[in-house]
Amino acid sequence: MIVTRFAPSPTGRLHLGHAYSAVLGHARARSDGGRFLLRIEDLDPGRSRPEFVDGTTEDLRWLGIDWDGEPLVQSERGALYAKAFDRLCSAGLVYPCFCTRSDIADALHAPHGLGGVHYPGTCRGRADDPKRRALEPHSWRLDAQAALARTGLPDWREDGAVLQSSRADFDDVILARKDAPAAYHLACVVDDQASGVTLVTRGLDLRLSTPVQRLLQILLELPQPEYFHHPLVGHDDGRRLAKRDGSPTLANLRDRGVDGRALAEGLRAGQLPLGFAFLED
Repeated sequence: MIVTRFAPSPTGRLHLGHAYSAVLGHARARSDGGRFLLRIEDLDPGRSRPEFVDGTTEDLRWLGIDWDGEPLVQSERGALYAKAFDRLCSAGLVYPCFCTRSDIADALHAPHGLGGVHYPGTCRGRADDPKRRALEPHSWRLDAQAALARTGLPDWREDGAVLQSSRADFDDVILARKDAPAAYHLACVVDDQASGVTLVTRGLDLRLSTPVQRLLQILLELPQPEYFHHPLVGHDDGRRLAKRDGSPTLANLRDRGVDGRALAEGLRAGQLPLGFAFLED
C-alpha cells in the first residue's frame, strides 16, 4: 500500500506547481488504495503564517483533494527531532557552525556541486565552545565526510530504479539551529518514518535533497521509502513559479472563475492551463 504526503511550507499561498505535486501524490495513493497525508512544514517561524495553513487546506478542497487523518504540523514535533539530533550528536557526526550566509558566499575557492556552492567546512574540526554557543547564533551541521566514512555512498529507489549517489551529492547540511530543534533534512526523514511514508512525491527541484536524506535514514536506522520526483511547472517563457515573484496563486485562479476539480483532472492528465509549461530541468 502506497503512503505518500504533500508537505508545503506555509510561507505563502499555493501556486500551480504545488497543485500538480498534490494531484500526482493523491492520484498515486488513491489508485493503490493507499493513504495521502498532509504535512505542514512550518519550521521557519519568521515566514510561516497561520493564514497560509488555512489557505492550503482551502486550496486542496477546491481541487477536490482529501487527505487521511489530521495534518502533521512540524512546529509541534520538536521533541522527536531533538531525539534524532542527539543520536547523531552522540555519534560525533555534527558540529556547530557560526558562519553567516555572507561568510559562506564570500569564502574563497568554495567548491561547487550540482546544488550550487558547497559549505567550505570553515567550522568543521574546530573545538566546541559552549560559551560561544550560549551567546552567538549558530547552526549545527552534519559532518558528511565522517558520515560517509561509516556508511559508504548510499543508493535509493527512484520510481522503480535503484540510483547510486556520488560524493559530489553531499554537503555539510544544516540539521538544526540554536533556536530551532531541526532544519528541513532532519525533520523530513523523521516525519516520513513516523508517518509510515512509502513513497516521497515531490518536484525535481528537491531531487538534490535525496542523497543526504538517504544518508540520514541510514545513520538513524530508518526505513527507506521510494522516491518520485516530478517535472516542475513554470511559466511558458521558462521562468519558475515562485511565491516571492508574485506567481499566480490557486486563490487567484479561483477568483477568476477556474473550476478547481476540472483543473485537477487536467493536471492528472498532464495538461496545464494557457501560460504555463513543464520545465525541462
